[in-house]
Formats: sequence, C-alpha cells, structure tokens
Amino acid sequence: MQAWLCENPIGVDALTWKELPTPVPQAGQVLINIKAASLNFPDLLIVQNKYQMKPTLPFVPGSEYAGVIEAVGEGVTHLKPGQSVACLSGTGGFGTHTLAPAALCLPLPAGCSHEDGAAFIMTYATSHHALMDRAQLKPGETVLVLGAAGGVGTAAIQIAKAAGARVIAAASTDEKCALCMRLGADASINYTRQSLRDEIKKLTDAKGPDVVYDPVGGDFTEQAFRSIAWRGRYLVVGFASGPIPSLPLNLPLLKGASIVGVFWGDFAKREPAANAAMMRELAAWYGQGKIKPVIDRCMPMAELKAAYAHMGSRSVMGKLVMVN
Repeated sequence: MQAWLCENPIGVDALTWKELPTPVPQAGQVLINIKAASLNFPDLLIVQNKYQMKPTLPFVPGSEYAGVIEAVGEGVTHLKPGQSVACLSGTGGFGTHTLAPAALCLPLPAGCSHEDGAAFIMTYATSHHALMDRAQLKPGETVLVLGAAGGVGTAAIQIAKAAGARVIAAASTDEKCALCMRLGADASINYTRQSLRDEIKKLTDAKGPDVVYDPVGGDFTEQAFRSIAWRGRYLVVGFASGPIPSLPLNLPLLKGASIVGVFWGDFAKREPAANAAMMRELAAWYGQGKIKPVIDRCMPMAELKAAYAHMGSRSVMGKLVMVN
C-alpha cells in the first residue's frame, strides 16, 4: 500500500508519499481499499499539531473516507469483504488502504457513491447533532448559517430545510451565496459587501434568527449574536477563520439566549445509541434525496498538497474529495 505519512507534525509540506506494508486486520478491524477520502478542516490542524487529538507518530492523516472492504478481522460479523463502507476514524484516509474499527464503519446506502460516502459523515453528523439535538430546531423557526457554502454549512442548510426551518445563508462571495440559494436557502447575505446586522434585521423583520449556526468564529460572532432572537440558541461549531472570539456575557442575559457547544465527536462516543439513530435517519434522508453532499471537486490522491492549498484559499464550496 501507499499513503501520505506525517512523521513530523509541522505542516502540510512535511507530508511524504511512501510505500508501506499492507496491514492485516486484527480483532474488530477491517481492511479497506480506499476509493475516496474527503479533506476536512481538522485534517489541516492535525498535521500542524493544533488539533485536540494527538496521534502517535508517524501517522497517516485523513479523517474521513470510503472504500471497499478487502478483509475482516476476528469477531467482525456484520461486515464482509466486497462491501462498500464509509468511515470516520480520525486518521488513515489519505492512502490506498487503511485499517478501520469495524464499529465505526457505515455501510453505504444503495446508490451512494464512494465520493458521496467520503463527504458525508463528518459534515452531516455535525450539523444534525447541532441543529436537531443541541438546538432542538422546530419547524417554522429561522436559522442563520455562517460560512454557509462550506462543508458543514451546506449540510446545515439541507438539514434545516428538511426539518422545516427557514434558512438565511451568510457567505463571503456572490457565487457562494448563489450556491446556498440553489441548495434551498430562503435568503442569503454576502457579508463582505453587506452589513450582516442590517441584513439580518431586514430579513427577519427585526426579530432575529432563532438559531445561529457558527462554524467560523472570528469577527462575525458578536455581530450575529447581537442579532439573535429572544430565546435564541447560538451554536458554537468551530473556528475556521482562526481566532476564537469572546462575547460579553451581558448579551445572552439581555437576549434570554443560550450559547450551545457542539462537539459531535464526543457525542458519538458518550451516546452511541443516540448517534446510531441519528446516522440511520441521515442515511434515510440521503435515500429520499433530502440531503446530498456538495462536492467542490475531486482530485487525485497524489495531489493532496495542492488540495490543502486550495482549502486554505477559502474558495472551496462544499467538500474537497481525494480519489484513488
């Protein structure tokens, strides 16, 4: 097998494409022939030693991938060779093969491509957990999605619409706003040339959004929170812009609003039954055509460094997917 190896987590440039022994699955594991792997923001942080998870060196990055099972280890009875699965295991995806815990593998629904499978779990699970579990989103409520043209943002638009909500999508270019409208957003805001607060006020008749979905952080967080509706829920999903913002605590007091943390990874570990039920619902929604990953482009696995550079340009709409 071949894979991108991180031997020194000082950044993307230190990754090297190497020939490695093809591993044999142990008890509870499967060997996956990787067909596609998506590039997520944590995949950048982990090779910079900035992510909360610190893998033992050396490691193969690539948190989310899909492929075909080639072999199963002892005790694995619910999966079999030849079966297509998706997996989010944190590492291992940027190569031709990987060992994955069988318990983390999701059999792909009929008609689901490996590219869609590789772009599915992280964004849709995060957004469903955020909107449906943490925010308790109700039909008819208004959701403001920041960074709406990115991976989790596009997933959030689709999930909010599937739940019967009204969606305002905020993004950084007219092209990104147009994508969000095609995905079903009811209105959009280009926050590089429009006032975020003024547009929110106009689009909500001064009421404000009931839920704010924020995977971006940075300069727009306080503006968005100052615009939130009474009893609103502000979802802290991530900090893709870099800076972790601070909020004056009088704001949630005055708004009767909640600041709600979203950490899907720990939810999945701590509440596996609830997470499994959520994944079954998402798989059903995919089969019904309610949700479908937005893929910016597919690139050869050998061009991983170029894909990282493209992600860093902030021009990606949806997900980047590497293919073998």
